[in-house]
Amino acid sequence: MPTGTIIVRDDTATRIQELTVIYARVSAAENKSNLDSQAERARQYCVARGYQIGGIIKEIGSGVNDQRPRLIKLLNDPTARRIVVEHKDRLTRFGFNYIETLLKQQGRSIEVINMAADGKEDLLQDFIAIITSFCARLYGQRRSKRKTEKIIAELTDGQGAQKKK
Repeated sequence: MPTGTIIVRDDTATRIQELTVIYARVSAAENKSNLDSQAERARQYCVARGYQIGGIIKEIGSGVNDQRPRLIKLLNDPTARRIVVEHKDRLTRFGFNYIETLLKQQGRSIEVINMAADGKEDLLQDFIAIITSFCARLYGQRRSKRKTEKIIAELTDGQGAQKKK
């Protein structure tokens, strides 16, 4: 300014702070020790990269399951600007590119520490996950079908009893 005044703008208050959140997942409770070591390796990676860690999310659940509450909460958190996972399949077995694309549209990102070097191993794990998921769904559908049949029978019996009155 001509008066000699210097104006310094502080845009940090309006800018969303870039926080990194680590997401670690294992499929079964018996792998809990692996969950802790997975999270620790990711933490060390983030420290080495100079990232400000905003949290570490640990979850036990199938990578095929799309109803993992901690992951859903993380994906809905706009302050988690960068999500770090050790392997792609720790985030999800399927649909990784969809999640990554949607996060990019929000100015967010997913950083994978170790990309799979062996495509055959990845495909085999995905195949096993698909078979396991479909078997669980099939057994669930059979159980659901039996419940539905029971409800229909009860309703039918109830209507028959009402008509007789």
